Amino acid sequence: MIVEALDFPRERVADLLARLRGRGETLATAESLTAGLVAAALTDVAGSSAVVRGGLVVYATDLKAELAGVDPELLAERGAVDPEVAAMLAAGARTRCGADWGVGLTGVAGPEPQDGVEPGVVHVGVAGPEARSVRSVRLDGDRHRVRAAAVRVALEHVAELVR
Repeated sequence: MIVEALDFPRERVADLLARLRGRGETLATAESLTAGLVAAALTDVAGSSAVVRGGLVVYATDLKAELAGVDPELLAERGAVDPEVAAMLAAGARTRCGADWGVGLTGVAGPEPQDGVEPGVVHVGVAGPEARSVRSVRLDGDRHRVRAAAVRVALEHVAELVR
C-alpha cells in the first residue's frame, strides 16, 4: 500500500531487500523531510524484518545531532539542508541502528523555503560497508510530490550502490 502510494514498484523494493538479505546485510534510515516514508516503504514488503534494522525520524534540526550524530557545528554553519548533513544522517543511521547500510534524507518539501533553500531541493546520503555517496536533486511539484519523489530517489540510490 505505501509503495504504490509513492509510485515506486514493489518489485524493486523487494529486489533490494532480497539482495541485502542474500548478502546477510541490513539497512537503517535517518529521515528528515520524508519523516519515515522510506522506512515505511521498505517495511511495506513482507519479510523486510530480516533486513530493516530501524529508522530515525529527525525532523527537528536538534534531533539530527542528538539522535543521528550529525555534527552540530555543521548544522549551525550550513543549516539542515546540505549534502554533508545527508551523508552524516546516513552514517548515523548505520551506526546508531547497527546496520550495514544507512540512508539519510534532508531537504525542503515546501511550500516555503527553509534557511534560504528553495522547496524541491533534496539531498540523499547512503553509507555502506565500502560505499559513501550523496545524491542531490531538485524535484518539482507540491509538498506531497516532492516527498514521494525523494523516497523514490533514495530507494533508487541505495539499490544502485547495493548492486
